[in-house]
Amino acid sequence: MEIEKLSIPELILIKPQVFADERGYFFESFNEEKFAQKSGVGVNFVQDNESLSNCGVLRGLHFQNPPYAQGKLVRVISGSVQDVAVDIRRNSPTFGQHFSVILSGENKYQLYIPEGFAHGFLVLEDHTIFSYKCTNFYHRESESSLKWNDPDLHIVWGINAPVLSEKDRNTAVTWKSFETHF
Repeated sequence: MEIEKLSIPELILIKPQVFADERGYFFESFNEEKFAQKSGVGVNFVQDNESLSNCGVLRGLHFQNPPYAQGKLVRVISGSVQDVAVDIRRNSPTFGQHFSVILSGENKYQLYIPEGFAHGFLVLEDHTIFSYKCTNFYHRESESSLKWNDPDLHIVWGINAPVLSEKDRNTAVTWKSFETHF
């Protein structure tokens, strides 16, 4: 496993060691001991989620407020996404900045996103399966989201009219009206 620190230091890109041969491939998708040793971050995942989406679906930018905030380890099982994390920690030197990366079933990269980040992804291929491990349980009353296309966030999605959930269309807030709890 190769760990890459990113422009927002608390985000961690994981490039697993993949063993491939004529039968297919094998890789260790998560090892708590190796992750802690290489990243310096201890995590305790309590919930795994998976979604299936088609090309053009955009999910996010979601987060849960404290005390139900979630850290996430995300990856794509098949297909591909543009994955985005936005720093929403008020006292962070990277507050309001984002990081974007392509995650795919082919590259098998994973992104660790700690608490204090809004997260979203744009699906780039039909039948994409997205998986994420969470450090806290889902809690509807604490969930919130930022508008995916807020010009103040400067995220280049490369799409003008993605397929959104009703929640993302109607309840996401702008960066200017957002009041962080982190």
